[in-house]
Amino acid sequence: MSNWTDRIVSDRMAVDREFSDRVRASEFTNQEWGLIMTAIEFEIEHPEDPERARIVPDTENLPQMMPELEKVTQGMGPGGSGGTGGDSGTGVLDAIRGALGMGDGNEEERLDAAERLVGEYADALQAHLEANDKWAEVRDAYRDGE
Repeated sequence: MSNWTDRIVSDRMAVDREFSDRVRASEFTNQEWGLIMTAIEFEIEHPEDPERARIVPDTENLPQMMPELEKVTQGMGPGGSGGTGGDSGTGVLDAIRGALGMGDGNEEERLDAAERLVGEYADALQAHLEANDKWAEVRDAYRDGE
């Protein structure tokens, strides 16, 4: 159902600009936020019911993106030029953190934070569409598979 999202590209860009302050206030960098958003797809629950309809993020792919966020945090970027030399100490530190039970908790906390932030973005996007009298049109396009 990606065609309905094609209809709101300019609205997404406007919300991105408005939401940038919120991203800056979060624990994620702009680059990390960009990666998070590549892992997200949006759906509309109950598109036929104007009272219950809402944009919801599908975060199913987000856990697989979290290791890429760690690479960005380490300054390597996804598929970056860190190579084996830039990553040599990281594996040892990750192993120590994991052995101490520290690694998984932090990753889980970051995943939760990413999911919350994506949820806030979905709410902001829906509010924007409602404020610009596009919400009914978007729900119809979603329902029709356009």
